[in-house]
Amino acid sequence: MSNQEDYNQIKELEEKIGSTKYNKRTERAIGLYKAKLARLKEKQEQRSSSKGGSADSYFIRRSGDASVILVGFPSVGKSTLLNGITDAKSEVGAYAFTTLRPIPGMMEYKHAKIQILDVPGIVEGAASGRGRGKEVLTAARAADMVLIVIDVFRPDHYKIILREIYDTNLRINQTKPDVKIIKTSKGGINIGTTVKLTKINLVTIVDVLREFRINNADVVIREDIDVDQLIDIIENNKVYLPAAIVFNKVDIASPEIIENSKKICKPDLMISAQKLEHLEELKELIYNKLNFVSVFCKEVGKKADLDVPLIMKKNSTVEDMCNKLHKDFVSKFKFSRIWGHSAKFPGQKQGLLHHLADGDIVEIHIR
Repeated sequence: MSNQEDYNQIKELEEKIGSTKYNKRTERAIGLYKAKLARLKEKQEQRSSSKGGSADSYFIRRSGDASVILVGFPSVGKSTLLNGITDAKSEVGAYAFTTLRPIPGMMEYKHAKIQILDVPGIVEGAASGRGRGKEVLTAARAADMVLIVIDVFRPDHYKIILREIYDTNLRINQTKPDVKIIKTSKGGINIGTTVKLTKINLVTIVDVLREFRINNADVVIREDIDVDQLIDIIENNKVYLPAAIVFNKVDIASPEIIENSKKICKPDLMISAQKLEHLEELKELIYNKLNFVSVFCKEVGKKADLDVPLIMKKNSTVEDMCNKLHKDFVSKFKFSRIWGHSAKFPGQKQGLLHHLADGDIVEIHIR
């Protein structure tokens, strides 16, 4: 099938999905439409990649405890914002596409070093390669958080950005559904659930799996999912990231404009990058969204250093901590002793796979 035929089928399926009212009678049909649409888009992407047509992501050397990418349309004030919260000196201009390449800056907050990335603005059609959008959105997949910057005068940009992010296989403010699909050689499709399914029925699940050429599998579903989440699990190419939305330029917007914009898009925070207003609150928002935990290092036979914590991500293990401290700590590791919330008693002996909690004191013993 040619690119044009695929494109026509994609458009036809999108129109069917958009025009079909969802209810119990149409659930199965819509599920199949979405599965076919996903397969066609995947095939189109593979064809583009094989011809060298897919855009490579920007090369960005990661540094710090986490990275946050600023995503928004041109001229929303991302460069001004980067300069306001980091040590960067990104070029600022009163015209579109001032930023032509990624500009990194380092934000230090509560002992955390957070890399903030200003990238070229995206436009509608970015996920399909319009402008440098595909490169920008691919770079976002490698970040730890997405900060969506919206011009308070253009709240309509929000839905466009969400669609472009979604079409780049990014899932923001979602967690990966608790679904396991194990392909088998025979026996058909066997589905086990530990919860009541209210958004999808078993027949639709089977239809969607078969559309993806999965005819024999054991499926275990531990949360109430919809058909889009099922397709995401089958395709297994999604990245799940926290995100926050900020309105910029609120210093020059009237109360009426702000209230009307909030009806279209509810921001997590309203700021003025130009006037440096509410940027401390923004730093706090970013820090909280990244789900950091602070752990404290203790040398054997000495008191713990409680002045400067080691910043780790939530659910980090002793092994993660060792890797962050020194490249040889894992290979030379003997055991650790833990004081804090993750220990059953003070000084509990633990191995590399032990999960750390906020405020833990860790003493690492190496050979």
